[in-house]
Amino acid sequence: MSDEKKQQRMPLEGIRVLDLGTIIAAPYTAAILADWGADVIKIEHPDGDSLRRAGASKNGAGLAFKFYGRNKRNMVIDLSTEKGQALIRRLIKKSDVLVENFRPGVMERWNLGWDDIKQLNEKMIMLRISGFGQMGPLKERAGFGTLAESMSGFAHINGYPDGPPTLPPFGLADGIAALSGAYAIMLALYNRDTRNQSGQMIDVALIEPIFHLLGSQPIVFDQTGLIQGRSGNRSANNAPRNVYQTRDQKWLAISTAAQSIAERVMELVGHPEVIAEPWFRSGSGRGQHGDLLDKYVADWILERDAAVVLAAFGEVGAAVAPVYDVSEVMADPQFKALNSIVNVADEELGSVRMQNLLFRMSDTPGAVRHAGHRIGQDTDDILKSVLDMSDAEIESLHNEKVIDPRSD
Repeated sequence: MSDEKKQQRMPLEGIRVLDLGTIIAAPYTAAILADWGADVIKIEHPDGDSLRRAGASKNGAGLAFKFYGRNKRNMVIDLSTEKGQALIRRLIKKSDVLVENFRPGVMERWNLGWDDIKQLNEKMIMLRISGFGQMGPLKERAGFGTLAESMSGFAHINGYPDGPPTLPPFGLADGIAALSGAYAIMLALYNRDTRNQSGQMIDVALIEPIFHLLGSQPIVFDQTGLIQGRSGNRSANNAPRNVYQTRDQKWLAISTAAQSIAERVMELVGHPEVIAEPWFRSGSGRGQHGDLLDKYVADWILERDAAVVLAAFGEVGAAVAPVYDVSEVMADPQFKALNSIVNVADEELGSVRMQNLLFRMSDTPGAVRHAGHRIGQDTDDILKSVLDMSDAEIESLHNEKVIDPRSD
């Protein structure tokens, strides 16, 4: 790497973000910004973010927080106190972005609503993530990703035809909202900094980004009255498309979204005769004959080990992939070539492995510099370096428990 590349600044260096978020969308948004150089200050309640207690832990350290808290500085502020609110207001004056996902109305009760913030800093960008948005009849209702995955229409189409609607086993709606939130912040920063405009408030409802990903379903319903149902691993738009078990009890996924791929697959499994059928000429036609095509493919794959099937599909240029668990992802040569998993320094656990950056940039790379910090680890440093507070002032706040984590 050249000296010039080594000295290249990360694209968001110089941008300060206040992360007031909790599970999961808001902290994830802020982590994405931190990955690309933003100075993200994670502000926690004295009891700590619930992410610290979510899921697995090791040596008392919550592993989810190690991921979502990565690359951030960490401080404790009790926002229920007047002095805590005063500290936040001072930080707002010296920051660019604030991310929060409280119920609508909570920030206003602390005198930290959008009207208050824009008076403090007209250049500030405020991202508000909530279950149902900042308006409408459900705005004050508690909203979590599970509810968004249900109400958006996703759960309705997920699962098998003879089974119940199926929710994802991870924070899908939160993750999509986080990616949307990070994108929205970048749009707002671009508008502010290239056009000399003021900041703005961004309203992200969990129910909307995941609904957006349903693609053409609304227009199809609007124009035809059709409502998509559950189809398991199949697709109404192409076939064969499913997961198939091999002789050595591995699972492989096959897609034939392209007509040429569908033809190669049927030739490979020994049934080229179906290619001449009129219905085979379109994805929807093949989808209507999914039972037949699935049987041909499934029977052929079940007689062979996974390695043999993968090699055969590769030779004819057909689309196939193994169904991995996380251990297999982390051992796979392709993920290793992309450096998708990175070793990250952590003061509590030593070196930990987690996902690397979302993508690669040739000239302005990001980096995962450290895992999530201990609660309140950087409080004193932030108060000194950002707010120029004296040791005596900081000690007074500690004594009043405004900036101290609570002990269990």
